[in-house]
Amino acid sequence: MAEPNPYLANPRWVVAEQVADAARRRYPAGVLAIGVHGSLAHGDDTETSDVDMVVVTYKAGAGPRPVTRRVDGILVDLGVVAADEYLQHARTLSTSWPVAADRYVTTRAIYDPNGWLERLRDTHLGRLAEAKSLEFTTLAREAWCRASSAHARAVRLTQWYETDSAMLMIGEARLSASMVVGLLTRTYFRNSADAVKRTGLAGVDMTELGMILRDQAKELANRGRPVDATVSQIFDA
Repeated sequence: MAEPNPYLANPRWVVAEQVADAARRRYPAGVLAIGVHGSLAHGDDTETSDVDMVVVTYKAGAGPRPVTRRVDGILVDLGVVAADEYLQHARTLSTSWPVAADRYVTTRAIYDPNGWLERLRDTHLGRLAEAKSLEFTTLAREAWCRASSAHARAVRLTQWYETDSAMLMIGEARLSASMVVGLLTRTYFRNSADAVKRTGLAGVDMTELGMILRDQAKELANRGRPVDATVSQIFDA
């Protein structure tokens, strides 16, 4: 006799199971695997958490369309991706890697008869194992440039008394600066909020952030990847 699923006491997990069952019934030949990621996968979701789901299909267009809807008062964010495309994402390192990696590694299966989600995890971990430090440093430099640009715009907007716009830019700068930390330390985060919180950037003001960006620029230079370049160097990795 199968053991009862302890997660079914959680109303969010119940909704996830219902959505997964509906997807399988409607697209029986197209769905390869279905899982949840984020707080629900980690088992520490709260009353304000969304149900973040992914449907993996055998090929593009074979399953449901991506959708975000409320079900019984619970927000469901349903992503849909073809298996080959998802594996390619898992092999790709980008400036957003610190907030993308969690779903490759920790997605919890609802329906996965062939263990495909384990393959996704192993594919990503294999890519990390072969990655060179230079790759992460190069990506960190790109993230730093985005953070610095957003910070500079925030400063200018504040001088023009465009407070609301400045707040948006400072938020963008904090997130990009947290990506620098994640890339340099090879640390991934559960989401953007987790990234700025765990890197200590959530509450910093513009002056503090400017100092942090200067320190990051020095760190990048020490690693042989300065943030400034000559025109002849701009196309170098």
